[in-house]
Amino acid sequence: MATDEEVEFTALVQRQSRFVFRVAYAVLLNSRDAEDVVQETFLKLYRNRGWQHLDNERAFLARVAWRIAVDHRPRSVASPLKPLDDGIEIEPRSSEPGPEQITLAANREAVIHSLIDALPEELRVPLVLSAFDEMNSREIGNILAIPEGTVRTRLQRARQILRQKLTALEAIRYA
Repeated sequence: MATDEEVEFTALVQRQSRFVFRVAYAVLLNSRDAEDVVQETFLKLYRNRGWQHLDNERAFLARVAWRIAVDHRPRSVASPLKPLDDGIEIEPRSSEPGPEQITLAANREAVIHSLIDALPEELRVPLVLSAFDEMNSREIGNILAIPEGTVRTRLQRARQILRQKLTALEAIRYA
């Protein structure tokens, strides 16, 4: 029979494991390595009983996962950009998207993700925490131990780079 402590820890893992995975993936860009970081994060917390008196659960977990992920990161990380597929857009005959529109949307999403993955870590991590985990600048600053203004500057720079690269890719695609 599980103790109250074990039940509480299990609930924490179920509640936050996807979030910890996203933080780890933002650093490592590899799902297997990110899964290892998730396991190591929760194992470390369980062993040290560091999870029992948390003020801000998400910030604490993100900070621990981020540190472990940085330690697991390979020394040289290359993120090549994937080329855009040249698709021909066809007007849909109904209000439901057709296979062409679904494929084009999936291609565009894949390109955006590859562009995000290609950003330097100092820009990528705040962007992922902001866009996908809906964290504000203060929370991100606490996790990364940087000033809130620096977070906002990095977010602005990351979005600017993505905008420029998407514009360039669209220009090439329709040239």
